[in-house]
Amino acid sequence: MLERPGAGERAVLVQLDFGQGAIDERLSELKLLTASAGGSVEAVVFGRRPRPDPALFAGSGKVEEIAEALRAHEADLVIFNHTLSPAQQRNLERLLGHRVVDRTALILDIFALRARSHEGKLQVELAQLSHLATRLVRGWTHLERQKGGIGLRGPGETQLETDRRLLGNRVKLLKGRLAKIEKQRLTRRRARDRRDVLSVSLVGYTNAGKSTLFNALTKAGSYAADQLFATLDTTSRRLFVGSGNVVLSDTVGFIRDLPHALVAAFKATLEETAQADLLLHVVDSASEDRDAQIQAVNAVLAEIGAADVPQILVWNKIDLTHASAAVERDDCDKIKRVFLSARAGEGLELLRAALAEAAQHVISEPGQHPESDNNFSLQQ
Repeated sequence: MLERPGAGERAVLVQLDFGQGAIDERLSELKLLTASAGGSVEAVVFGRRPRPDPALFAGSGKVEEIAEALRAHEADLVIFNHTLSPAQQRNLERLLGHRVVDRTALILDIFALRARSHEGKLQVELAQLSHLATRLVRGWTHLERQKGGIGLRGPGETQLETDRRLLGNRVKLLKGRLAKIEKQRLTRRRARDRRDVLSVSLVGYTNAGKSTLFNALTKAGSYAADQLFATLDTTSRRLFVGSGNVVLSDTVGFIRDLPHALVAAFKATLEETAQADLLLHVVDSASEDRDAQIQAVNAVLAEIGAADVPQILVWNKIDLTHASAAVERDDCDKIKRVFLSARAGEGLELLRAALAEAAQHVISEPGQHPESDNNFSLQQ
């Protein structure tokens, strides 16, 4: 169905520099994505261009270098750390004689591997179909079995037109099912709002430690691992802090250049973040690329309408940087960051105190965000 790397497949990675910067960090991320999809990295091909080649993206000379790497390492596929057009992908596969996977397809595949809930699986399939609709050539007539009949081709339809229509029917079906789930979520959200419970969402770059922090605060036992997109399905737990109640939600991690098909398919889930009273923006403080990661997360938050939701920056993994647990405030006594280690348990009491203050604020002023700006004010 989807051209994807499988368990044990040998991959040649392609990282081109178009002047976007942070090439080493981008390549390191691609290697983690490949490993998360079950592939092994056999070789890396670098290149520098002013702009992508319209036909081959990498240019004919670089494509020959990729072909040599495939032969030398007996690799199975090529993974580009870029988004390829359908024509570029077809041209590359024809010249190389191997499957070519771009960054979008790779991330979609990892999401498919990680989805556990019924809703998560529906969202991933919708994202995959939306991505593949532009690359459709043949191979979708098996969807006829979803309707239980044969002879569904309309008058004068080509095979490609039939496939597109069947794919469109499947997309419509998935959107309908997800709409029903969204109505159920809205009912739960309204009931929670009536109880004046602080809604807090954990957000952050993938592998920043959100699930580890979630487990440390709630003892939920959610799956946490040192891999990209370990958490895909949103999990919520009630947390008692001080005299107030908090509903804490662990959400999917963000990543730079997150495929638009995924953002659209996960819109209902991500809107939970936009409806939160407070965001705990978890940052991997040990990452050299943390500033760019923060920007990437904020860009996705803006895309889903959550840019104005107040944030507390949670500077996680201080056990790797030898920093001390602390709370940092600005000149107006508004909290900027909480320094902690979710894995070691350092600084968790400081974050609990912040949440307790936020919960008390919601009780005293129900229905309002704790603050109108992106930092939450804690009184000393």
